[in-house]
Amino acid sequence: MKKKFLAVLMSVATMVALVGCGESSTSSEVDTSSPAEEADAGEAVSDSEGKVWVIGTDTAFKPFEYTDDNGDFVGIDMDILAAVAEDQGFEYEVKVLGWDASIAACQAGQADGLIAGASITDERKESGWIFSDGYYDANQSMAVEASSDIDGFDDLSGKSVAVKTGSMSATYAEELSSEYGFTVTYFEDSPTMYQAVVGGQVAAVFDDTPIMASNIKDTGIAMKLVDGTGNDPAAYGFAVFNPDNQELVDMFNAGLKNIKANGTYDEIIAKYLGE
Repeated sequence: MKKKFLAVLMSVATMVALVGCGESSTSSEVDTSSPAEEADAGEAVSDSEGKVWVIGTDTAFKPFEYTDDNGDFVGIDMDILAAVAEDQGFEYEVKVLGWDASIAACQAGQADGLIAGASITDERKESGWIFSDGYYDANQSMAVEASSDIDGFDDLSGKSVAVKTGSMSATYAEELSSEYGFTVTYFEDSPTMYQAVVGGQVAAVFDDTPIMASNIKDTGIAMKLVDGTGNDPAAYGFAVFNPDNQELVDMFNAGLKNIKANGTYDEIIAKYLGE
């Protein structure tokens, strides 16, 4: 049986679009044998042949998911997902919904899984999320406008900082806010809150360190990371909310193990981060 990949669907990142969740898609085929025929000890065999798994993701979280200069939706998460799916032989469709909408889609049963630089935490597991093995370690830190004289948390008293709703960076800022006397302002995506920092609407931004570093390097945005503001790193993981989708997590884990062993994973990381 042939295995095919469904091209990434760019959908409107609103809750209205989420409820509809019925956009048409295009597909391309890859000539391979069936998963059952090629499975070995390092592969999970799918019990859902023919199923198209719907995967929600963020709209802009460079370098993990973003639209490049050619208008293509790319990134570390997209390449890892494609490599894992090819290795394991399952079909998928990516819904580019945004962070909050992707979470809601999984919880409502309108998406099967989430890949969007989601940190694996005990709190999220306790709330019902089921995570894969970690595929990248990252921490959160603070950045400010390039000419700012803020050089630590002590300088934030009486000021406002930007965070992305429902993110680990939001949790990090919330934990520090009362101690250092600043307020937290919530945004739906990273690019918007970065512009709020540059425009002076907020004094600083808390976000995942590799995301901010990548944006500063690649776009030249007038921001700088503040040394000494990072927390302990946590792993990003693929996630599902419905326990019935455990099979998808198992396939992701098996595929991730394989692409790490054959060098594909390292090639993906080097492509985007030069690591």
